[in-house]
Amino acid sequence: MKSCILLCGGMSKRMGKDKGSMKINDKPMIIHVLDSLNNQIDEAVIVLNDEKRIKKYKKIIRQKDYNYKIYFTTDEIKDLGPMCGIMTGLKHIHSDYALVLPCDSPYVEGNFVFYMFDTLESLIEDGEINALVPYHRSPKDVNIIKRAEPLHSIYNRKYIPIMEEYISQGILRVRTIMKNHNCFYIPIDNHLIHEKNFKNFNRPTDIE
Repeated sequence: MKSCILLCGGMSKRMGKDKGSMKINDKPMIIHVLDSLNNQIDEAVIVLNDEKRIKKYKKIIRQKDYNYKIYFTTDEIKDLGPMCGIMTGLKHIHSDYALVLPCDSPYVEGNFVFYMFDTLESLIEDGEINALVPYHRSPKDVNIIKRAEPLHSIYNRKYIPIMEEYISQGILRVRTIMKNHNCFYIPIDNHLIHEKNFKNFNRPTDIE
């Protein structure tokens, strides 16, 4: 079973409106991401911030267009950022691991999804891992955590109580997990993993 969590519960303060439903090349960003998941996963959990947005997305997304099951849920705790969204999604998957993706990265490739899960499968043959995290290579900066992509990573369900504890303490940065827990890092090399997978849209000028 291969699971994916799509984070769509952000407040989009910089963009000024819901990003996942905004169109890139005449197609909502969330649809770009969902299309790339066909033939790669078994289920996707879309985490939104409220029931109103779920109704909106159900009008945009047609289950018949995808060969995996799509579930919708709302953030367990509202407006606390992506860590809460990841925690919520992990509680709804039917496997031990999930690939997390944001709704505003429309250039995610199916090959990236395949490579992430293929790498995971090869790693867990030798035992359980905490997380699989892509990072940008740099000849100068040795701090991998700063160059990591935590919202394009795979997480183990066992992080649920850890995230709950962090959130209860007001610790909300996802990179805290990487700082305090051992993760497996893979380089973004423009060969097996392309930089374009991580292009996102935060402001109206990004789309223009």
